[in-house]
Amino acid sequence: MRAVIQRVSSASVTIGGVVKSAIGPGLLVLLGIGHEDTSEDIEWLVRKIAGLRIFNDDDGVMNRSILDTGGDIIVVSQFTLMASTKKGNRPSYIGAAGHEKAIPLYEQFCENLSEAIGKPVGTGEFGADMKVALVNDGPVTICMDTKNKE
Repeated sequence: MRAVIQRVSSASVTIGGVVKSAIGPGLLVLLGIGHEDTSEDIEWLVRKIAGLRIFNDDDGVMNRSILDTGGDIIVVSQFTLMASTKKGNRPSYIGAAGHEKAIPLYEQFCENLSEAIGKPVGTGEFGADMKVALVNDGPVTICMDTKNKE
């Protein structure tokens, strides 16, 4: 799994002109799911995101997590995160899991993250044409890959 985690002042997902999810301060998580991903990837990534200390404390130091701030999260599925650009200029998405595997993993990820933070997470709609709006706070953007735990 690959995730792009953005600290936001606000974020929303609109589908067909209708706002599906919207949050104030918190995190926008773009999530890519690959063929080899399992529930172990979900567990690792959820634990890392919930504990990620990228919110400022009273001294202005990034020392607080989403658990500490009580902020909200939106998770948007994004198969293009699994793109390979190794050859040529046209990305290959062969590494992205198909719907039959990716949808259950996406739903499980959202459920596990919701449990970890103690509140529902906003979502997009798997496979939909989504308009994602955000105000990146900082900017703070972190990339994670469960196959390359850096």
